[in-house]
Amino acid sequence: MANITASMVADLRAKTGAGMMDCKKALDETGGDMEQAIDLLRKKGLAAAAKKAGRVAAEGLVAVAGEGTCCAVVEVNSETDFVAKNEAFQAFVGGVAQVALERNPADLDALLAQPFPGTGRTVLEEQTHQVATIGENISVRRFARLSVPAGVVASYVHGAGKIGVLVELTCDKADERVAVLARQLAMHVAAANPQYLERGQVPAEVVEREKDIYRAKAKESGKPDNIIEKILDGQVNKFYGEICLIEQAYVIDPDQKVGKVVEALGKELDAAVTLSGFARFQLGEGIEKKEDNFAAEVAAMTK
Repeated sequence: MANITASMVADLRAKTGAGMMDCKKALDETGGDMEQAIDLLRKKGLAAAAKKAGRVAAEGLVAVAGEGTCCAVVEVNSETDFVAKNEAFQAFVGGVAQVALERNPADLDALLAQPFPGTGRTVLEEQTHQVATIGENISVRRFARLSVPAGVVASYVHGAGKIGVLVELTCDKADERVAVLARQLAMHVAAANPQYLERGQVPAEVVEREKDIYRAKAKESGKPDNIIEKILDGQVNKFYGEICLIEQAYVIDPDQKVGKVVEALGKELDAAVTLSGFARFQLGEGIEKKEDNFAAEVAAMTK
Protein backbone atom coordinates (compact mmCIF):
# COMPACT_ATOMS: atom_id res chain seq x y z
CA MET A 1 0.00 0.00 0.00
CA ALA A 2 1.28 3.46 -0.89
CA ASN A 3 2.35 5.76 1.92
CA ILE A 4 -0.24 8.56 1.83
CA THR A 5 1.23 11.70 3.40
CA ALA A 6 -0.50 14.79 4.74
CA SER A 7 1.00 16.87 1.94
CA MET A 8 -0.54 14.52 -0.67
CA VAL A 9 -3.93 14.90 1.01
CA ALA A 10 -3.46 18.68 1.11
CA ASP A 11 -2.57 18.78 -2.57
CA LEU A 12 -5.61 16.72 -3.56
CA ARG A 13 -7.87 18.79 -1.34
CA ALA A 14 -6.56 22.02 -2.83
CA LYS A 15 -7.12 20.69 -6.35
CA THR A 16 -10.62 19.32 -5.79
CA GLY A 17 -12.19 21.10 -2.84
CA ALA A 18 -13.27 17.72 -1.45
CA GLY A 19 -13.20 16.94 2.27
CA MET A 20 -9.99 15.81 3.94
CA MET A 21 -11.23 12.29 4.73
CA ASP A 22 -12.66 11.90 1.22
CA CYS A 23 -9.29 12.86 -0.22
CA LYS A 24 -7.49 10.43 2.07
CA LYS A 25 -9.85 7.60 1.06
CA ALA A 26 -9.48 8.42 -2.63
CA LEU A 27 -5.70 8.31 -2.40
CA ASP A 28 -5.86 5.04 -0.48
CA GLU A 29 -8.13 3.51 -3.12
CA THR A 30 -5.92 4.64 -6.01
CA GLY A 31 -2.61 3.73 -4.42
CA GLY A 32 -1.56 7.38 -4.17
CA ASP A 33 -2.11 8.19 -7.87
CA MET A 34 -3.13 11.86 -7.86
CA GLU A 35 -4.87 11.95 -11.24
CA GLN A 36 -6.83 8.75 -10.55
CA ALA A 37 -7.83 10.12 -7.15
CA ILE A 38 -9.13 13.31 -8.80
CA ASP A 39 -11.16 11.24 -11.25
CA LEU A 40 -12.53 9.08 -8.45
CA LEU A 41 -13.69 12.12 -6.48
CA ARG A 42 -15.27 13.58 -9.60
CA LYS A 43 -17.12 10.32 -10.24
CA LYS A 44 -18.45 10.41 -6.68
CA GLY A 45 -19.53 14.01 -7.12
CA LEU A 46 -17.16 15.16 -4.38
CA ALA A 47 -14.75 17.26 -6.46
CA ALA A 48 -16.33 20.66 -6.06
CA ALA A 49 -13.18 22.35 -7.32
CA ALA A 50 -12.00 19.80 -9.86
CA LYS A 51 -11.43 22.60 -12.38
CA LYS A 52 -8.36 23.57 -10.34
CA ALA A 53 -6.73 20.20 -10.97
CA GLY A 54 -5.01 21.28 -14.17
CA ARG A 55 -3.63 24.50 -12.77
CA VAL A 56 0.03 24.76 -11.92
CA ALA A 57 0.90 26.64 -8.73
CA ALA A 58 4.29 28.14 -9.61
CA GLU A 59 3.83 31.72 -8.42
CA GLY A 60 3.41 32.87 -4.83
CA LEU A 61 5.86 34.10 -2.22
CA VAL A 62 9.04 33.21 -0.38
CA ALA A 63 9.11 34.61 3.17
CA VAL A 64 11.41 34.51 6.18
CA ALA A 65 10.91 34.74 9.94
CA GLY A 66 13.25 35.12 12.89
CA GLU A 67 16.49 36.89 13.72
CA GLY A 68 19.60 36.45 15.81
CA THR A 69 20.56 32.81 16.15
CA CYS A 70 17.57 31.23 14.38
CA CYS A 71 15.63 31.92 11.17
CA ALA A 72 13.23 30.08 8.87
CA VAL A 73 12.38 30.45 5.19
CA VAL A 74 9.29 29.08 3.44
CA GLU A 75 7.91 28.94 -0.09
CA VAL A 76 4.14 28.99 -0.60
CA ASN A 77 2.91 28.70 -4.17
CA SER A 78 -0.15 30.10 -5.90
CA GLU A 79 -1.33 30.01 -9.50
CA THR A 80 -0.87 33.70 -10.32
CA ASP A 81 1.44 36.47 -9.19
CA PHE A 82 -1.67 38.58 -8.57
CA VAL A 83 -2.44 36.46 -5.49
CA ALA A 84 1.02 37.23 -4.09
CA LYS A 85 -0.21 40.82 -3.63
CA ASN A 86 -3.27 39.66 -1.66
CA GLU A 87 -2.96 40.69 2.01
CA ALA A 88 -4.67 37.51 3.24
CA PHE A 89 -2.23 35.37 1.25
CA GLN A 90 0.74 37.39 2.51
CA ALA A 91 -0.47 36.96 6.09
CA PHE A 92 -0.81 33.20 5.52
CA VAL A 93 2.74 32.90 4.14
CA GLY A 94 4.13 34.96 7.03
CA GLY A 95 2.22 32.78 9.48
CA VAL A 96 3.63 29.59 7.96
CA ALA A 97 7.16 31.01 8.26
CA GLN A 98 6.52 31.83 11.92
CA VAL A 99 5.22 28.31 12.58
CA ALA A 100 8.32 26.81 10.94
CA LEU A 101 10.50 29.04 13.12
CA GLU A 102 8.76 28.40 16.44
CA ARG A 103 7.74 24.76 16.08
CA ASN A 104 10.86 23.42 14.33
CA PRO A 105 8.96 20.68 12.44
CA ALA A 106 10.91 17.68 11.20
CA ASP A 107 9.56 17.82 7.65
CA LEU A 108 6.80 19.28 5.46
CA ASP A 109 4.14 16.88 6.71
CA ALA A 110 4.98 17.83 10.29
CA LEU A 111 4.75 21.52 9.37
CA LEU A 112 1.31 21.03 7.81
CA ALA A 113 0.11 19.31 10.98
CA GLN A 114 1.10 22.22 13.26
CA PRO A 115 -1.54 24.62 14.61
CA PHE A 116 -1.83 27.83 12.60
CA PRO A 117 -1.79 30.92 14.87
CA GLY A 118 -5.12 32.42 15.87
CA THR A 119 -7.39 30.16 13.81
CA GLY A 120 -7.98 26.91 15.65
CA ARG A 121 -6.91 25.18 12.43
CA THR A 122 -3.76 23.35 11.40
CA VAL A 123 -1.51 24.78 8.70
CA LEU A 124 -3.02 22.24 6.30
CA GLU A 125 -6.56 23.24 7.21
CA GLU A 126 -5.70 26.93 6.93
CA GLN A 127 -4.20 26.28 3.49
CA THR A 128 -7.49 24.70 2.41
CA HIS A 129 -9.37 27.65 3.90
CA GLN A 130 -7.22 30.03 1.86
CA VAL A 131 -7.90 28.03 -1.31
CA ALA A 132 -11.64 28.36 -0.71
CA THR A 133 -11.38 32.06 0.18
CA ILE A 134 -9.01 33.22 -2.55
CA GLY A 135 -10.18 30.82 -5.25
CA GLU A 136 -6.79 29.61 -6.41
CA ASN A 137 -4.71 26.51 -5.87
CA ILE A 138 -2.34 27.31 -2.98
CA SER A 139 0.35 24.98 -1.68
CA VAL A 140 2.98 25.16 1.07
CA ARG A 141 5.87 23.71 -0.90
CA ARG A 142 8.96 23.68 1.35
CA PHE A 143 10.75 25.25 4.27
CA ALA A 144 14.19 25.41 5.88
CA ARG A 145 15.20 26.41 9.38
CA LEU A 146 18.75 27.28 10.42
CA SER A 147 19.96 27.70 13.98
CA VAL A 148 23.36 28.25 15.60
CA PRO A 149 24.29 27.91 19.31
CA ALA A 150 26.46 31.02 19.02
CA GLY A 151 26.76 33.44 16.15
CA VAL A 152 24.22 34.80 13.67
CA VAL A 153 21.66 33.50 11.20
CA ALA A 154 20.93 36.27 8.73
CA SER A 155 18.02 36.42 6.29
CA TYR A 156 17.45 38.30 3.06
CA VAL A 157 14.43 38.49 0.76
CA HIS A 158 14.92 39.74 -2.78
CA GLY A 159 12.44 40.87 -5.40
CA ALA A 160 9.38 41.21 -3.15
CA GLY A 161 9.40 37.54 -2.24
CA LYS A 162 10.95 35.98 -5.34
CA ILE A 163 14.12 34.79 -3.56
CA GLY A 164 14.65 34.08 0.14
CA VAL A 165 18.04 33.32 1.71
CA LEU A 166 19.35 32.25 5.10
CA VAL A 167 23.06 32.24 6.00
CA GLU A 168 24.56 31.09 9.28
CA LEU A 169 27.88 32.21 10.73
CA THR A 170 29.01 30.53 13.92
CA CYS A 171 31.17 32.60 16.27
CA ASP A 172 31.66 32.55 20.03
CA LYS A 173 32.37 36.27 20.18
CA ALA A 174 29.33 38.57 19.98
CA ASP A 175 30.14 41.39 17.57
CA GLU A 176 27.99 43.44 15.21
CA ARG A 177 30.51 42.80 12.43
CA VAL A 178 29.48 39.14 12.38
CA ALA A 179 25.85 40.13 11.80
CA VAL A 180 26.85 42.60 9.08
CA LEU A 181 28.90 40.02 7.20
CA ALA A 182 26.16 37.39 7.55
CA ARG A 183 23.67 39.82 6.00
CA GLN A 184 26.06 40.65 3.15
CA LEU A 185 26.66 36.95 2.52
CA ALA A 186 22.92 36.37 2.36
CA MET A 187 22.75 39.00 -0.38
CA HIS A 188 25.70 37.30 -2.08
CA VAL A 189 23.89 33.95 -2.05
CA ALA A 190 20.80 35.55 -3.58
CA ALA A 191 22.90 36.92 -6.44
CA ALA A 192 25.46 34.13 -6.97
CA ASN A 193 23.17 31.12 -6.43
CA PRO A 194 25.67 28.61 -4.99
CA GLN A 195 24.56 24.98 -5.07
CA TYR A 196 26.72 23.70 -2.20
CA LEU A 197 28.55 25.10 0.80
CA GLU A 198 31.91 23.45 0.04
CA ARG A 199 33.40 20.97 -2.41
CA GLY A 200 33.10 18.06 0.02
CA GLN A 201 29.31 18.29 -0.37
CA VAL A 202 29.34 17.98 -4.17
CA PRO A 203 28.28 14.43 -5.18
CA ALA A 204 30.99 12.47 -6.98
CA GLU A 205 28.68 11.79 -9.93
CA VAL A 206 28.20 15.53 -10.46
CA VAL A 207 31.96 16.06 -10.62
CA GLU A 208 32.44 13.08 -12.95
CA ARG A 209 29.77 14.37 -15.30
CA GLU A 210 31.57 17.69 -15.54
CA LYS A 211 34.88 15.92 -16.13
CA ASP A 212 33.36 13.90 -18.97
CA ILE A 213 32.18 17.11 -20.62
CA TYR A 214 35.56 18.82 -20.26
CA ARG A 215 37.40 15.69 -21.41
CA ALA A 216 35.25 15.38 -24.53
CA LYS A 217 35.81 19.03 -25.44
CA ALA A 218 39.57 18.71 -24.95
CA LYS A 219 39.76 15.57 -27.10
CA GLU A 220 37.91 17.32 -29.91
CA SER A 221 40.67 19.92 -29.95
CA GLY A 222 43.24 17.15 -30.47
CA LYS A 223 45.16 17.58 -27.21
CA PRO A 224 47.16 14.58 -25.89
CA ASP A 225 45.84 12.66 -22.86
CA ASN A 226 48.51 13.88 -20.41
CA ILE A 227 47.67 17.50 -21.25
CA ILE A 228 43.93 16.78 -21.03
CA GLU A 229 44.25 15.54 -17.44
CA LYS A 230 46.07 18.72 -16.43
CA ILE A 231 43.35 20.77 -18.10
CA LEU A 232 40.73 18.77 -16.22
CA ASP A 233 42.20 19.76 -12.85
CA GLY A 234 41.93 23.43 -13.72
CA GLN A 235 38.40 23.07 -15.11
CA VAL A 236 37.17 21.17 -12.07
CA ASN A 237 38.60 23.79 -9.72
CA LYS A 238 36.84 26.46 -11.75
CA PHE A 239 33.62 24.43 -11.51
CA TYR A 240 33.93 24.28 -7.72
CA GLY A 241 34.46 28.04 -7.71
CA GLU A 242 31.15 28.51 -9.48
CA ILE A 243 28.94 26.20 -7.40
CA CYS A 244 30.51 26.14 -3.89
CA LEU A 245 29.76 29.15 -1.69
CA ILE A 246 33.10 29.02 0.16
CA GLU A 247 35.01 29.18 -3.14
CA GLN A 248 32.90 31.75 -4.99
CA ALA A 249 34.22 35.20 -5.75
CA TYR A 250 32.59 37.55 -3.23
CA VAL A 251 30.15 39.80 -5.09
CA ILE A 252 31.02 42.85 -2.99
CA ASP A 253 34.75 42.35 -3.61
CA PRO A 254 35.28 39.93 -6.55
CA ASP A 255 39.02 39.79 -5.88
CA GLN A 256 38.27 37.92 -2.66
CA LYS A 257 36.85 34.42 -2.21
CA VAL A 258 33.95 34.11 0.25
CA GLY A 259 35.93 31.73 2.45
CA LYS A 260 38.82 34.19 2.70
CA VAL A 261 36.44 37.04 3.63
CA VAL A 262 35.06 34.96 6.52
CA GLU A 263 38.59 33.98 7.56
CA ALA A 264 39.67 37.63 7.54
CA LEU A 265 36.84 38.58 9.88
CA GLY A 266 37.92 35.83 12.27
CA LYS A 267 41.45 37.24 12.35
CA GLU A 268 40.08 40.75 12.86
CA LEU A 269 37.99 39.58 15.83
CA ASP A 270 40.61 37.14 17.08
CA ALA A 271 37.90 34.50 17.15
CA ALA A 272 36.84 31.48 15.10
CA VAL A 273 34.22 32.52 12.55
CA THR A 274 32.73 29.73 10.42
CA LEU A 275 30.34 29.87 7.50
CA SER A 276 28.43 26.77 8.53
CA GLY A 277 25.32 26.69 6.34
CA PHE A 278 22.89 28.43 4.00
CA ALA A 279 19.52 27.97 2.34
CA ARG A 280 18.30 29.62 -0.85
CA PHE A 281 14.73 29.38 -2.15
CA GLN A 282 13.86 30.83 -5.54
CA LEU A 283 10.15 31.01 -6.21
CA GLY A 284 8.95 28.27 -8.53
CA GLU A 285 12.36 26.74 -9.22
CA GLY A 286 12.00 23.18 -10.42
CA ILE A 287 8.29 23.55 -11.15
CA GLU A 288 7.29 23.09 -14.76
CA LYS A 289 5.00 25.97 -15.54
CA LYS A 290 2.08 25.31 -17.81
CA GLU A 291 2.46 27.40 -20.94
CA ASP A 292 -0.85 28.86 -22.03
CA ASN A 293 -1.52 29.15 -25.74
CA PHE A 294 -3.99 32.02 -25.78
CA ALA A 295 -4.60 31.88 -29.55
CA ALA A 296 -5.38 28.17 -29.37
CA GLU A 297 -7.76 28.74 -26.45
CA VAL A 298 -9.67 31.44 -28.35
CA ALA A 299 -9.83 29.25 -31.45
CA ALA A 300 -11.19 26.36 -29.40
CA MET A 301 -13.88 28.58 -27.89
CA THR A 302 -15.15 29.66 -31.30
CA LYS A 303 -15.62 26.13 -32.63
